[in-house]
Amino acid sequence: MQTVLELSGPVIYTAMAIAALYGVFCAVLLFRKISQKRFSSPARAAEFLDEVRDLLDRRDFDGVAELCDSPPYWAKAAPQMILVALAHRDRGLSKLRQLIAEKYERDILADLEYRFSWIGTIVKTAPMLGLLGTVTGMIAAFGKIAGATQGIDPTTLANDISFALLTTSYGLMIAIPLTILGAAVQVKKGKLTDSVQEQLSEFLHDLERAMTA
Repeated sequence: MQTVLELSGPVIYTAMAIAALYGVFCAVLLFRKISQKRFSSPARAAEFLDEVRDLLDRRDFDGVAELCDSPPYWAKAAPQMILVALAHRDRGLSKLRQLIAEKYERDILADLEYRFSWIGTIVKTAPMLGLLGTVTGMIAAFGKIAGATQGIDPTTLANDISFALLTTSYGLMIAIPLTILGAAVQVKKGKLTDSVQEQLSEFLHDLERAMTA
């Protein structure tokens, strides 16, 4: 039993380190993905929509598709959804809105939610690993007290108690920053959705006008 307790220390520390690194990796990846999906500024989005509007006024649907599929825009969420709308423009506007919403949720949000779920998992797991370390350290300390026939070396007990407290603090040190990062990701994701909805609403209005002209 004592051997297991001694081995648990490196295992718990390693698990915490992996959890922390992967949590930060997921957060950074999400920030990058969301930044890639959004326009760098409202002015840049307005410039893109003006180009689309000019092409729609000439009923140049192929030109709109080429613009959306060009290097500056092919990674952006709104141009991706515009390509979907163009491919199904023969449907009614209400069905087109529903199709775009489903496509956005499946192709854009689902990937972001998958990564975000890992951040939430690590936020919950890190304190539990810390609690496991606390319990392990206290078991080791009390085990040494119970098995001692003479006096106990205070240094030995201090090491076990220190391990118990350190793992708890490390778990919180991992969970708290990741909670803040997760909230920041949620805000950026919400802003992405709002901006895409606004841009697509403007595009669909222009598309409807071009189709009925």
